[in-house]
Amino acid sequence: MTIHHRVFETAIGPCGVAWSERGLTAVQLPEKDAAATERRLAAKANSAVAGNPPPSVAALIEDIRRYVAGEHVDFSAVVVDLAGVEPFRRSLYDVLRGIGFGSTTTYGALAQRLGLEGPEAARDVGAAMGKNPVPIVIPCHRVLAVGGKLGGFSAPGGGATKQRLLALEGVHFDGGAPRLPGF
Repeated sequence: MTIHHRVFETAIGPCGVAWSERGLTAVQLPEKDAAATERRLAAKANSAVAGNPPPSVAALIEDIRRYVAGEHVDFSAVVVDLAGVEPFRRSLYDVLRGIGFGSTTTYGALAQRLGLEGPEAARDVGAAMGKNPVPIVIPCHRVLAVGGKLGGFSAPGGGATKQRLLALEGVHFDGGAPRLPGF
């Protein structure tokens, strides 16, 4: 199956998407420039061919542009191709897609929703989040550490990028804890 990709400019820098005929396979947040973003995206998605996006992917590109410009965008209906992703991660990503714009949860709460117990459960969720192939669409930036602390983020820019994405949704951190919209 052929996977294509496209890099495009946004308010936060060059982002990229990759897709198969089954759906979205990867989202890449900005690297230092468009060439670096494309290299990372192509390697992540196993895509050797840049392509013209079909209408659904072109619409997604516009939605990502709108999102990073600060508009409320719901990505829950985007078709994602998770072929090759193990069942645990697929289940986790399905649950995570239900965490709406401007909302947050914790690694531990996600673990509980999946029926996982023990001290390693939240770490297992965090490790799976670090492998999320489609950040923003599967909103791993909405998952916080214990006590509502920011926690890690494996995308370029790490925690600063996570904090900026959350700020786009109205979630701000004062003294390490999130301040949700309206509070």
